[in-house]
Amino acid sequence: MLPNRIEGKWIETFVNLFKASEISAGESVAILSETLSRKQNVELAELALHQIGARPFHVIIPTPRQSVDVVIRSTGATDALRGQEAALQALASADVVIDMTIEMLLHTPELPRILAGGARLLSVSNEHPEVFERIRYDPRWQARVIAGAEMLAHADVMRVTSDAGTDLTVRIDGAQPIGGWGNAAPPHNVGSAPGALIAFYPNSGTVNGRVVLNRGDINLTFKRYLENPVSLTVKDDYIIEIEGDSIDAELMRSYFSAWGDREAYAISHLGWGMTPGARWDSLIMYDRADVNGAELRAFAGNFLLSTGANEAAGRHTLGHFDIPMRGCTITLDNRTVVDRGVLQPPLAY
Repeated sequence: MLPNRIEGKWIETFVNLFKASEISAGESVAILSETLSRKQNVELAELALHQIGARPFHVIIPTPRQSVDVVIRSTGATDALRGQEAALQALASADVVIDMTIEMLLHTPELPRILAGGARLLSVSNEHPEVFERIRYDPRWQARVIAGAEMLAHADVMRVTSDAGTDLTVRIDGAQPIGGWGNAAPPHNVGSAPGALIAFYPNSGTVNGRVVLNRGDINLTFKRYLENPVSLTVKDDYIIEIEGDSIDAELMRSYFSAWGDREAYAISHLGWGMTPGARWDSLIMYDRADVNGAELRAFAGNFLLSTGANEAAGRHTLGHFDIPMRGCTITLDNRTVVDRGVLQPPLAY
């Protein structure tokens, strides 16, 4: 595990991160954290905001009790603000909210209330600061993410294939793309860091086919590289069969079934990574406690398969998998945007 000390270079890293979101002197900035958030990052955020000349204040929430017996990971929807009316009011009154909760606010019901107060939100993933030092904001990301989101918004069908046997078809049906490029600069009032990616929540009954998770694909819920293929059969959004004779398949079957909830087997969001500096192999270099997987979700050309809650389809569940896959080809109608894991023009760098 990397040491938890404050390095001057990491203050500079956070200053640059916040400047990319156009946080300026005099702005009121709420630093939202939990008691179990990475304190090193919380301190770095405060020091960086002081250096910018902003007016930071802390909102610290006790990390909530476990609501179920199953381990909850990788949901993107913290429970920390549930029932915390005073905290919500404080956050909504700020110019900017730096979200440093463990699971983040991006998919929570509380987020619209915070934004309605006029605040903009930057969710900072629960990574060791070294990750932010390496995956620095790049202004080139924004134009390419916007271009990809527009292509997605105007397409009717996404198809994902791979040499390993994946052949998945998704009717886009007007689903709204979610594009993130590592900042929350106005007028883009919600952002996450580090990295850039494109995703969307498919509407109900639109996803069918076969997904073959291959060796080297990453199960981020487990923070584990797959060592053996696992095949998923998807019918009308739901995984109806999980094939594989390996510990990878056994672990997935066990975690899915542990919820006792059909919705845990459903498709959540789908998309692809847009960050050329992010590395698929970085997970092997860190202890699990040092990373939260943002770099792996965002590395350029991955197909990001996620299962569980889906706002567009009206499905809610705590069970969630995020699985970045390598070597996939993604087409929108008849246009290839990712070819065997490589971004294609105009998305390529």
